[in-house]
Amino acid sequence: MDLVRIIFSILLPPLGVLLQVGLGLQFWINILLTICGYIPGVVHAAYIIGTR
Repeated sequence: MDLVRIIFSILLPPLGVLLQVGLGLQFWINILLTICGYIPGVVHAAYIIGTR
């Protein structure tokens, strides 16, 4: 299942975080990072998926 989340986090970073943690603080942080730039959103999503 982590592979699916990583693929989603590459395509649409907030979706990968949403699948991992739900609508929590980390999801909203990822939304802001993705708006600021695509790469920070992907890095944050990969970090969240990798550490949980």
